[in-house]
Amino acid sequence: MSYYFSKTVDMPFTTAINHVTNKLANKGFGVLTSIDVQQVMKAKLGVDFKPYVILGACNPHFAWRALQAEDKIGTMLPCNVIVTEISPGKVEVAAVDPVASMGAIDNPGLAGIANDVRRLLQDMVSEL
Repeated sequence: MSYYFSKTVDMPFTTAINHVTNKLANKGFGVLTSIDVQQVMKAKLGVDFKPYVILGACNPHFAWRALQAEDKIGTMLPCNVIVTEISPGKVEVAAVDPVASMGAIDNPGLAGIANDVRRLLQDMVSEL
């Protein structure tokens, strides 16, 4: 089982970040965190890395349901979506598969929630 799903789009990197953020919002997700991995690697390690941003996306409705079913699920939240530049004007967007990550938890109450979130994230990626 793959732990993510992805799609490559033809658009500038910054435009792709905004586009993904808007598509996430259309599915009920807000972006709680945005980590510029390229900047962090340069600042912390002095190394060059490709443009790569990790968006921490959260759908409050599903997060609340998951927390009610399993209070330690917060260790796996928010859902990460990465936006990375493959080449100028070509960007890959990848989202975590919550079914794969939550499958490690022995709690049947999470299965339906994970499937619902998976569907929303898959739809978001396919609509890019």
